[in-house]
Amino acid sequence: MHDLEPHYGWREIYISSNDEKSPFYGAQYDEFKFHNKVYNYFIHPQWDAFGTETLYLKILFVDYEENFSIIELIGEWNDCLHNDVMFLKREIIDKMIDQGITKFVLCCDKVMNFHYSDTSYYEEWHEEVAENNGWICVLESQEHVRKEWNNQRLNYYMNYGQDFDDIIWRKLKPANLKKNIEQIIQTQTPLLP
Repeated sequence: MHDLEPHYGWREIYISSNDEKSPFYGAQYDEFKFHNKVYNYFIHPQWDAFGTETLYLKILFVDYEENFSIIELIGEWNDCLHNDVMFLKREIIDKMIDQGITKFVLCCDKVMNFHYSDTSYYEEWHEEVAENNGWICVLESQEHVRKEWNNQRLNYYMNYGQDFDDIIWRKLKPANLKKNIEQIIQTQTPLLP
């Protein structure tokens, strides 16, 4: 896992450690010193810790005028043992919402497992962004992770599924990615909790 880097294709237009509004403003990275782990496996030092033991992230892009962000995740999303969604919501998402971000893309192809606890943070997040025409969208989720989300009815709060997984997001510019996602969201029938 130590060689799995966050996507770096948009670094010429956005770097979270250079963004004064970012939760990671001023962060410094040592490319030769590995310290974060998912269980016994070191991960690449470019990933950012936000308080969880098994889930890390990288804010890849933010557009404050379009209220839009792209976040890549790596590890195990464990709400049951570590309440990862609480840390994600309180340490990252709330701070971004305070800066006007209402559209969240979560790139999850490196999220290996998901363990459920309850829906309260997902529901809160969804309500906060929906009241400002926002949304939460997941790209490239693993099939077994999607099944767990479905079992817990998280599709009421997040947009995910095959249509989103088919988007080859790394080859798109962020604005075009947003357009693709919004086209899919507009054509779907909304589910009510």
